[in-house]
Amino acid sequence: MVSHRRTSQHGQSTLAGVTVVSAALATAAAALSAPSAAADPAGHPAAGRAAATAHVARLYAQAERATEKFDGAQARAKELRGRVTALQDRTARAQERVNRMRGRLGALAAAQYRSGGMDPTLQLMLSERPDSFLEKASALDRLGTDQAGQLRRLRAAQRSLEQQRRETTAKLAQLEASRKDVARHKRDVQRRLAAARRVLHGLPTDARKAFERAARGDGRHGAVPDLRGAVPASGRAAAAVAAVRSAIGSPYAWGRSGPSSFDCSGLTQWAYGRAGVSIPRTSQAQRGAGRQVPLSQAQPGDLVIYRADGSHVGMYVGNGQVVHAPYPGARVRYDPVGMMPISAVTRP
Repeated sequence: MVSHRRTSQHGQSTLAGVTVVSAALATAAAALSAPSAAADPAGHPAAGRAAATAHVARLYAQAERATEKFDGAQARAKELRGRVTALQDRTARAQERVNRMRGRLGALAAAQYRSGGMDPTLQLMLSERPDSFLEKASALDRLGTDQAGQLRRLRAAQRSLEQQRRETTAKLAQLEASRKDVARHKRDVQRRLAAARRVLHGLPTDARKAFERAARGDGRHGAVPDLRGAVPASGRAAAAVAAVRSAIGSPYAWGRSGPSSFDCSGLTQWAYGRAGVSIPRTSQAQRGAGRQVPLSQAQPGDLVIYRADGSHVGMYVGNGQVVHAPYPGARVRYDPVGMMPISAVTRP
């Protein structure tokens, strides 16, 4: 039996829109609204300050969704760059093969020319496109067996070269489109983060300080969860848990996957990478990166995917706790596994 605080399936579906940010800021929001009927000297009612803090939470959640899209676009661009490089190498090798074959045929033509003139057949063989000659079946009897073989091989090499060029051109177009996706998602993240900063800067000093106190909680100071008795699902899961716990206190940075700063999916990808396991870059893709298990059977090392759109992920470390990179301005830390609606629990 796995030892951790259970969250019922009903509870998972009714955690009514609570996000990691709003959960982390609950204390700050409560503090802001303490004298519920009073207004501060600057004329900001406490309820208004709490609403502004909740608005920041929503903006950060939106920024996180945009960050996951940015991460996905980055991963696709990286994969396409690798494919384009491989295709360019293959195209270069195909071109070298065509050049060598044409060189051998050229040497044969030169020898015939020196001996009294070039056979018209060789002139056709050395043309840029010998296909039209080969397509005339009636002309094949003019070729010797060796010459016919060389011409067919040259034609096959030229066709292969043309195919490689077409594939490379198509992948380059996909790469350019992917680069535009990266740029677009990057602008979206920056826009949402800038909006959150504007709201924060508009808060009264006490509200801003309350927000900063909530964000600074990183699990290194104060009570650390008791994780004794939590048994990882495997040796590689144990290594991933050790890695993710070593990252506690590291700052959140969107688009980063370590080793000194992380976004949510960058952290879990990095931790499993340290365990020698490759998992996808985004939280949505990580949801399908293994076998899904019920929350009641979660073991340390399992990935907990949050929200219906799978836009946040943390690593279960036992006894009802996850380690995750929460949001900009916060640090990698422990939080309860039920901090927001759970989409899936995946065991890589």
